[in-house]
Amino acid sequence: MSAVREHFGSRLGFILAAAGSAVGIGNLVAFPVAATKSGGGAFLLVYALFVFFICLPVMMAELALGRRSDKDPVGAYREVSGGSRFWRIPGWLALITPFMIAVFYLVVTVWVLGYLVETLRGNLDLLATEAHFGQFINSPVVFFYLVILMLAINGILAMGVKDGIERAAKTLMPMLFVMLLGLVAFVLTRENAMLGIKYYLVPDFSKLDARVVNNAMAQAFFSLSLGMGIMITYGSYMKKQDSIPGSARAVAITDTLVAFTAGLLILPSIFHFNPQIDTATLSDSSAGMIFLFLPKIFLALQDGVGYFGASVVAAIFFFLVLVAAITSLVSIIEVPLATLRDERGMNRKKAIYTVAAIQVVLAIACAMSFGMADWLTSFAPIAGENVSFFDLVELIFYSTILPLNGLLVCLFVIYKWKWANFDRELQQGDPTFAGSISQKYVNFSLGTFIPLILLVVFIITVADKYFGYSFF
Repeated sequence: MSAVREHFGSRLGFILAAAGSAVGIGNLVAFPVAATKSGGGAFLLVYALFVFFICLPVMMAELALGRRSDKDPVGAYREVSGGSRFWRIPGWLALITPFMIAVFYLVVTVWVLGYLVETLRGNLDLLATEAHFGQFINSPVVFFYLVILMLAINGILAMGVKDGIERAAKTLMPMLFVMLLGLVAFVLTRENAMLGIKYYLVPDFSKLDARVVNNAMAQAFFSLSLGMGIMITYGSYMKKQDSIPGSARAVAITDTLVAFTAGLLILPSIFHFNPQIDTATLSDSSAGMIFLFLPKIFLALQDGVGYFGASVVAAIFFFLVLVAAITSLVSIIEVPLATLRDERGMNRKKAIYTVAAIQVVLAIACAMSFGMADWLTSFAPIAGENVSFFDLVELIFYSTILPLNGLLVCLFVIYKWKWANFDRELQQGDPTFAGSISQKYVNFSLGTFIPLILLVVFIITVADKYFGYSFF
């Protein structure tokens, strides 16, 4: 017997929870750097077009599928397809994907927590040294932080959808917005800050090529938590009177605004640190920027605000990243919890214990794959080189499967569930959607060019990541 379906207490609660899922580490660091290295305002324009013309219809499809079925991803595909064996495959993919993404994301979040603690202890100068990161990630303290982090996340999840996920989102997301704006206001007063704004916002269309456009599409898709089963699960927690199109637009706008605002923090900070910097040398990796580069930038602030002031700024930044990571992890881990509750009839507490027990083992394996265990550090040969267990998990379940899952959602909603049923679900809670330009665009795009674009992104990713072949 399935557990009683929980629901969000309000539309605002859903929007903040879904936005919390979407706003992650990549929004705060990787997005601003990608924009700067790929044409500034030109990249921002391409990214925004992808968000609202490609990703938004996919989000509506996932939310509608979840609300119509009142189920987790596995149950949603099974029920709406009438028990089709083939369509169980994307359901299981939408379950396994977030489960495994949470594994490596937990490790990165542990690092953020460790850096926050060291900053609060007054060790910002230590964090800015080249050798510290490698020493830290291979120290036993990461396992202690992992336990603390899992207790915090599962504590939120144990309180349920309304009292746990929604309440945490209503507290943490406004806190994130306010602190982010406060940091931006401070950084913009620093010397050479406007140089960073120039590189970030002034369009340079000469840098736009096929690779940049593909990266912008991938960044937009990943940023909105699509293809992870999260929006299907959260859709099942929506009330029938809530507007799916309106809620999806609110989530997309919120996520994009946070990513854009983060650029107003990161780039001015970088140019304050070094006004002559070649932005092409900036790391594409969020981890590389957060743990190897940004501590040096924050330490450089001591020339203007003193060591204590620089430490305060750094602590606020690491806390922001930690909040973004926790809100994402809560959403990601909720997907397998919902599946165990729906498919196995487990109560929430037992489901949490089951998922946590498996994830902690896998997370420990990921944490040990940076030198603690040689066999995990050189775990598997990919594209001619051995990659770690951590890198393999990230490669398969984050870089590769997400566009495939999105493609399957589009095909399922339009060609199996059928356009009329999908459209009827979108109109429930939003009668004005009927006959609108948005209605015509969503149904046309999901059945034609959006699946084609996602297929191309999937093929390009597989060719590049697994075979070392680039189309560009």
